[in-house]
Amino acid sequence: MLKITSNTGPFSVTAWRGDAKTLLAFDLKTPEARQRLAGFSIHVQPPVGNGYYLWNDLAFENPASHAQVPGEPPYSTANAPIHKFRWLHVPGLDHQGLNPPYGDYAYTVTPRYFSADGKMLPIVQTLAATVTVAVAPYSSGKLSLGFTRGFVQSQAFARHFGPHLPTRPQGAPLNFDTSQVAGKDSKGNDYTYAQQYDWLGYTARTRVFGILDAVVADPALSLDMFAYDLNEPDVVGRLLTLAGQGRARIILDNADLHHDRTPPAPPKSPKPEDQFETLFAAAGAAARIKRCHFGRYSHDKVFIVYRDGAPIRVLTGSTNFSVTGIYVNANHVLVIDDETVAAKYAAVFNAAWAGPASGVSFANDPLAAQPFGFGGAPDLPGMKIAFSPHQPAVAKQVLGGIVARCQQEAAAPAHDGSVFFAVMELDGGATNPVYGALTALHQNPSLFSYGISDDPSGISYYPVGSATGVLVTGKPVNTRLPPPFNQVPNIGLGHQIHHKFVVCGFDGPDPVVWCGSSNLALLGEQVNGDNLLEIHDAGIATVFVIEALALIDHFNFLDHTANGPTAKVKHVAGTPPPAAPAVKRDAAKAAGWFLGTTDAWVAKFFDPNDLHSRDRVMFA
Repeated sequence: MLKITSNTGPFSVTAWRGDAKTLLAFDLKTPEARQRLAGFSIHVQPPVGNGYYLWNDLAFENPASHAQVPGEPPYSTANAPIHKFRWLHVPGLDHQGLNPPYGDYAYTVTPRYFSADGKMLPIVQTLAATVTVAVAPYSSGKLSLGFTRGFVQSQAFARHFGPHLPTRPQGAPLNFDTSQVAGKDSKGNDYTYAQQYDWLGYTARTRVFGILDAVVADPALSLDMFAYDLNEPDVVGRLLTLAGQGRARIILDNADLHHDRTPPAPPKSPKPEDQFETLFAAAGAAARIKRCHFGRYSHDKVFIVYRDGAPIRVLTGSTNFSVTGIYVNANHVLVIDDETVAAKYAAVFNAAWAGPASGVSFANDPLAAQPFGFGGAPDLPGMKIAFSPHQPAVAKQVLGGIVARCQQEAAAPAHDGSVFFAVMELDGGATNPVYGALTALHQNPSLFSYGISDDPSGISYYPVGSATGVLVTGKPVNTRLPPPFNQVPNIGLGHQIHHKFVVCGFDGPDPVVWCGSSNLALLGEQVNGDNLLEIHDAGIATVFVIEALALIDHFNFLDHTANGPTAKVKHVAGTPPPAAPAVKRDAAKAAGWFLGTTDAWVAKFFDPNDLHSRDRVMFA
């Protein structure tokens, strides 16, 4: 079920199911119901344990002047209702610890009101509406999704693990023991690398290791793998186990960033991928690994699972099998349990395995000549999959389909079009048709566009009274957040947004998602080994839209607080670390940031010329 709506009089709550998260959207149907609106209180009842109210980032300046729920802090939405018409809930951020249970979550949302003299009135239970949603990693039939958490630059990460990026022990082997202590949390408690990795990798990590563990446990299964970056220690460990049993073949990128043409002189270490090749060969599998880079990169990130030699399952997506790919970048994976799809990926692997170690000969293979159609049955959505590198004409045709659909959405009547996206980069719009189209979208006031990229050519956010769309950057560097927000890790020159997905027509009759490993760049489609999926399915589209919303809303704030787009200051080992993170809500109070005590915040959500209003209509 895509969404669930509950109504109480003029008030409605709509819940959209995401990947182990829930988007809640609210509406008030009459002007009278919006008068003196103080916000929304949100109570959550998880499948196990006590219920709780979600917490706001702000509180009233004088909480005692307003009705307060005993036992709840001033910043609880019971006492400080939110001033938005949608809210994303991810279990485990403020409540339930690091490993909250999956299952049915009941959300009870209550509109709150001010008295004539600006005092918030007590909760009126009869005004509340409740929706119950299954919160779990997203699966539908033969297709399952997984997402990395993508919020290493967040207060939640800093609270759990401190203001430093996930890393590995200095001098440790490639497949080091991740159960060892990695650091201390804000309360001084030890945490391990595995705990940090599990929190950051989220459902994408679950999907990756679900496949690897299943193959390791069943002697009838074997694995073929395309890898670009490869250094995640537990992935490496499982692959070495399979190597010793002759149950894995790997095509591993050997472009210069992953391969030393001349072995480095000590004390410099070989690149991780070269280290892996040595370990894989030492396990007796030298003939089962191939290094290549097509025209430029072997850029796929793919598992193909076989049972007794027959392909049965595929994992693909944007997620590299590396510490950065799973634990720092915002990424996605897809698992497709379909023999026909798996057979096509197996054919691509075998063609690359049999071909030359480099060069672009694959572009001449019939496998690269056109997208292949699959699905359409109830248990597998209709989809097309294209395998590159392509000949130039094919590359233009494949990317042209994305551009054409974006243009179709922009031309939709009655402002019904929508485009959401999260892509690693948008440089080179003049020579890359998709980048150019996405960059221009947010300038079109007739289109609802919401997008994020590491390097957009411009950063804009809709002001009050504007209907133009949103484009924000996901790569603020040297970020030191002012009160009331914590300091967060500096990602330096790496990527935070590594996704490559575009969603068109989310709430229309034919929602479509483009995703996978392709950077959606014209040159990349001609020289990289990649796969690009086009999926027509409302549920899959919804999950990707929710991912875009989470990233855009989060990084929009960081964009406004980063020290500057060219700042590159990093913490130097051996020097005192940055100041400890501030307590977010205490710092807000000290900074004088408080909730307003009028309903002035409501107007933009009902102004038809403002994107806030279109946002409310679309989701609520």
